[in-house]
Amino acid sequence: MSISNSPGYRSAAIGVAAAALLVGAFGLGASRSGGTPAADAAVTAGSAQAGRITVTGNGTVTGVPNQLSLSLGVQVSSYSVSSALSQANQAVRQVTSALTSRGVPPADIQTSDLNIQPNYSDNSAVPTGYAVSESLTATLDDLGAAGSQISAAVKAGGNAVTVSGVALNLTDTGSLMAAARARAVADAHAQARQFAAALGERLGPVISVTPVTQQTPLPEAFNAAEAKSGSVPVSPGTQQLTVSITVVYAV
Repeated sequence: MSISNSPGYRSAAIGVAAAALLVGAFGLGASRSGGTPAADAAVTAGSAQAGRITVTGNGTVTGVPNQLSLSLGVQVSSYSVSSALSQANQAVRQVTSALTSRGVPPADIQTSDLNIQPNYSDNSAVPTGYAVSESLTATLDDLGAAGSQISAAVKAGGNAVTVSGVALNLTDTGSLMAAARARAVADAHAQARQFAAALGERLGPVISVTPVTQQTPLPEAFNAAEAKSGSVPVSPGTQQLTVSITVVYAV
């Protein structure tokens, strides 16, 4: 009696054998790894989903300006370039002498501009004269004496003097910036703790700190017309410095 296998029975037998091999390989891999595939997947997912809180902290402090920057110059017109330049130079020397004689170091007085141009009358191509302007910038570190120094400079130059700007600066910012940074860090930490508490999470360590801005004070404008009138009260007032940082915490 002969026995024959049909193609359908052979396919079924091959499928059963392959399934048995896969089950055996799966069991061997699990025993070697020491855990189940489901447990290993949970650990990976938990690591990928580690929480973070990102906050921006700000710290602001106030300081008193300690320096005044004075921008002034002279303007002279005359029939020739040499005459106008000579008169302008004389006026500049008088202004400079007035400042140095009242305690401004020569190193703090700097020539910032020189301009020479012809003057024309209406519809004339021939110059009727020449104008010369010279500009100076003086740094005044003694605010108590700055008012009298400005008045003396203006008087020394006479009608040729122009005052284009006076500004108060805060230059000694080392300790102020340190205090602003400390306040920014404290502000960021307080925000992060509030967020973590609201979320029911425990605030973890700092992951990163990135400075955002360090806002230095802008010079305060001063009324230049007061210098021309001879009444130059100097009131330094206050200026603010702000530091901002971005801090990332783990949770």
